[in-house]
Amino acid sequence: MIPNSSEINLLIPSSKLPLYAKKVLVTAPRNYACRLSEEIIKKGGLPVLMSTIETCFLSDYTDLDITLQKLDKFNWIIFTSRNGIIAFFQRLHELNIPHSALHNCQLCALGKDTESLLSLCGRVDLIPKEPSPAGIVAELSKIPNIHHQTVLVPTPEVVGLPEPNIIPNLMNDLHKLGMQVTRLSTYMTQCIDKNIYAVELDLIRQRMIDIIAFSSTAEVESFIRMFDLRSDYNNSIIACFGPYTATNVQDLGLNVSIVSNDYSSFAGFTAAMADFLLRAC
Repeated sequence: MIPNSSEINLLIPSSKLPLYAKKVLVTAPRNYACRLSEEIIKKGGLPVLMSTIETCFLSDYTDLDITLQKLDKFNWIIFTSRNGIIAFFQRLHELNIPHSALHNCQLCALGKDTESLLSLCGRVDLIPKEPSPAGIVAELSKIPNIHHQTVLVPTPEVVGLPEPNIIPNLMNDLHKLGMQVTRLSTYMTQCIDKNIYAVELDLIRQRMIDIIAFSSTAEVESFIRMFDLRSDYNNSIIACFGPYTATNVQDLGLNVSIVSNDYSSFAGFTAAMADFLLRAC
């Protein structure tokens, strides 16, 4: 048996890898931070963990539970995140609702999130070519009579932060297709207390972080609130996971140097960082 590329990579001297000795600040919530950090390490980088948001189970399940009892009324369920998939199926399990309740629904997920959906329910009916809400809308627009259909969209309840425009824009675009749209909070996204990050914040102020990696707009909103002065981070190299996050980051007044064109997985994100540093040499 021939070793796979990941196994071979572990035997390459770290000094030969493209992110060698580069400190990359990871602001993603911990479930995503683990996967992003692994990709950074594979390329020789040094992940510095500073999750600026966390994703949690809801404090009140009332609306979620009512909707989960009526899944047969929906033609589509569109998952926009792995967190939404996990929280949705966890609550189904807790309520003893069988997966057969989804028999009337077509299921849609993005990029690597499809792996979670497949592992939890065994099928994915639509995987957009572009792994984004815009990609979802583009694929649905090709389906005959889509305007007669109903769609459920599991989303986060954003607490303590302005809600990024990604989900509201998706709701609006689905309405424009003529679909009957139900938005359903399945988990919470909330800020993390900056006081636990005294060391990491000082590293940023001292210009000791090489790249700040943002994978969502909410991470950036919370990140900005952790500083009193914009000058503390204004000279940092900022990387964004895909063009939609990058646009929102720029709208918040930050300069974006790195945008991953492949945003179906974090491997594409770290590849974009490596390419940027190579060009900068």
